[in-house]
Amino acid sequence: MPYQKSSTWRTLGLSVPAILVGAGLFISGSASARVSEHAQQVNVDSTSGKTENQVNNSDHRNGRNYHGVFEILQQKFETPQDLTKACLTCHIDDAYEVTHTTHWTWEYHNKTTGQTIGKKNVLNNFCIGTTSNEPRCTSCHVGYGWKDDSFNFRAEENVDCLVCHDSTGTYKKPGASAGMPDPEVDLAYVAQNIGAPTRDNCLVCHANGGGADAVKHGDMCSSLEKPDHTLDVHMDIDGLNFTCTECHTTTAHNISGSRYEHDENVKTCVDCHDADPHEEELLNTHTETLACQTCHIPKFARGGIPTKMSWDWSTAGRKTENGKILVVKDEAGNVTYHSFKGHFTYGENVIPEYIWFNGTAEYTLSGDTIDPTHIVPVNSYGGNINDPSAKIWPVKRFTGKQVYDSQNNTLITPHLFGKDNSAYWRNFDWDKASATGMKAAGLSYSGKYGFVETESVTPITHTVAPAGEAVQCQECHSPGGRLDFAALGYPADRIEHLIWDKDQYPKTSKDALNELVSYPDKSNVWVLWLIGILVIGGIFEIVITRRLED
Repeated sequence: MPYQKSSTWRTLGLSVPAILVGAGLFISGSASARVSEHAQQVNVDSTSGKTENQVNNSDHRNGRNYHGVFEILQQKFETPQDLTKACLTCHIDDAYEVTHTTHWTWEYHNKTTGQTIGKKNVLNNFCIGTTSNEPRCTSCHVGYGWKDDSFNFRAEENVDCLVCHDSTGTYKKPGASAGMPDPEVDLAYVAQNIGAPTRDNCLVCHANGGGADAVKHGDMCSSLEKPDHTLDVHMDIDGLNFTCTECHTTTAHNISGSRYEHDENVKTCVDCHDADPHEEELLNTHTETLACQTCHIPKFARGGIPTKMSWDWSTAGRKTENGKILVVKDEAGNVTYHSFKGHFTYGENVIPEYIWFNGTAEYTLSGDTIDPTHIVPVNSYGGNINDPSAKIWPVKRFTGKQVYDSQNNTLITPHLFGKDNSAYWRNFDWDKASATGMKAAGLSYSGKYGFVETESVTPITHTVAPAGEAVQCQECHSPGGRLDFAALGYPADRIEHLIWDKDQYPKTSKDALNELVSYPDKSNVWVLWLIGILVIGGIFEIVITRRLED
């Protein structure tokens, strides 16, 4: 049973159920048929069983919105910018809208923390940072030609319409082209066959965050292109077949959802499933403290593709005996060492770690002072046991070892990619790469560097498993179980009530289970005392009154 952060008022409310029961029944109507307002608004086609958005997407693929009929698209485009100009003759405001989104700016101001973050500002402990490495990093930018800090963010013709709207599967952006498409791509053909964004469009970039498939995210990789019901009950290609925008709703090209700060526009579980979705009330009480994902995503990297779990840059630079680039793979073919990047480890079917999370994240940025004697948190999530807006969330914890300024005690954004002699992947000189990268970032570099252990966390929210595979009670409430209650801030006396030995678990009796977990909370004892005092006081008052009357 979850620890109640406001148990006093909750108990007081429960102590007067007679007053509330009538109103509760009146408001709830038929409790057995709860359907959220959102669920009622999602129109489902009676023939296909798909949502309205999905039917429209499907019809689009059948040619209902075929753009080849437009004469302006029946030409050979010399540059992708020429194609964008053609698009804008009809979609007049669309590029303007795109240029005001974080997908374009890679910048976000967090009002809660005061930090200006976004992909172009934050550091990570896999591919480290964007600054001075733009031609490689911006292969996933929704624009053309961002190769350095001279990129014109106001030039609407630089907006890449096709990366999100390609439906042919032929549109490619090479990994080191500053976002420019492969010269072999038939731009006119792709433009004539554009459609609403699908999972494939989103996964081109988001599955490959960190430079390759499943590096960054534990719950997002190419296995979600065609997932089955076991991998994800919502994106199952033979079931609901949700696209990303089913939950990440979009207004004026601004796609909802952010790991930087809670976005009220992105759909959450309760938008469709109700706040009390379980038949057993005991399970519903957990939703006050646990995110739905905590129980319903029992493991990550479940799609047959391992996710990177650690990255050690300090070992980079080693070569073969012949002075060639050294690449080492494990038995499954995963690269465990590369001269450019150092050592990696991987994980599959990984049990998440669990932390309190209130929707806000804070980052260690270039220029921030760090303590190299401890593991440096590249990011940290807000929330704790006393935060009423926080819940326990599953996360992927990624560990690393990366370059830092050993005199200034700041993390370094090294210059990794490029044909110039200061790029690390060209000369394997950390000093030159550090000096160039920090100069590009406008920050000082002392000339002395070392390597520091780091860690980062990423929330797990995709690959929802079938209900039958949800985390079971004993997986969390056994000694050494999933949840480290002490680390989560629970007091020792409460932990005693939350941890049970195996022989305490009832196998079939629901009543026995309820009795097992219904330990009295010390914060509720005062209610019993209050009732007792009121009763005794009432009796005493009656007795005294009668005696006075006599």
